[in-house]
Amino acid sequence: MTGFYHPEWLICLLALPCLYYYYLHETRRKKQEAMVFSHIGFLKSALSGSSQSARPRTLLILLLVALGCLIIGLADPHIPLEQTKEGVNVILVMDVSGSMQATDYQPTRLESAKKAAETLLRSLDNKDYAGVITFESGATSAAYLSPDKDRVIGKLLDIEPKEGSTAIGDGLALGIDMAESIPNRKKVVILLSDGVNNAGVIPPEQASGFARDKGIQVFTIGLGSETPSVIGYDWFGNPQYATLDEEMLRSIAENTGGKYFKSVDDRTLSEIYKNLNKEIKRETEETSIRDWFFIAAFLLLITEILLRYGRRRIIQ
Repeated sequence: MTGFYHPEWLICLLALPCLYYYYLHETRRKKQEAMVFSHIGFLKSALSGSSQSARPRTLLILLLVALGCLIIGLADPHIPLEQTKEGVNVILVMDVSGSMQATDYQPTRLESAKKAAETLLRSLDNKDYAGVITFESGATSAAYLSPDKDRVIGKLLDIEPKEGSTAIGDGLALGIDMAESIPNRKKVVILLSDGVNNAGVIPPEQASGFARDKGIQVFTIGLGSETPSVIGYDWFGNPQYATLDEEMLRSIAENTGGKYFKSVDDRTLSEIYKNLNKEIKRETEETSIRDWFFIAAFLLLITEILLRYGRRRIIQ
């Protein structure tokens, strides 16, 4: 909401209608005195000039409005803007387990996810910081939190698939730690996985609780396809399919004030990442607009002076 840093100055605005009333009172009084004490010629002149009384009144109104703008400027008004002053810490937590090598996304799930994540990183604001965490059987930092988006993108594109299991809880917990590494900023984690948590030491529910307690918003993306995707074969030649725990990903998002997205192909994944920047809840900052009122007061005073003493000046 709009407010004032020094609202005590606003009491001075009460003087403006008093000044205007004083002007009307004195103008009326002087006309009455002219009618009583002046000769008839002067009376006619005064009466004939009454139609031009709007001009002095206009000058007074300009002066009073200028004073009003000056007083409001001294009260130091401020308005909220739709971006945090410090920016946002955005952490990408990406699944690189064996199932991310499936080819139902072209050329693979991981390569498609990297390309879509690059789109998100390029859409972030200049003040935002970004970092990347990868996880499989464990979790590791792929790109440390940095304002240099190009460097982070370079690290992102260098990520290679692994053969391990899926430690979603460990990945999320490490992402939270990275988000906390630069304090006093809005923090967001974007978690992508195509599997079920089956490794690691930290349960996803516990990591989700860490994020909630620290006020970190977590968006989750479930990556899969409309038909089951074969990711390998067991010792007996039976196909192994990628499975997605949507309920767990949805619970993480809801628990932290984020949102869950389901991707079924390259196009939907790209659209999800493209629109994620709009989903980030950016806190507002209070920005002073007192200079606007000082400028308005200056322009009004210049206008009043030009009308009073310019080519069409009024002699008083």
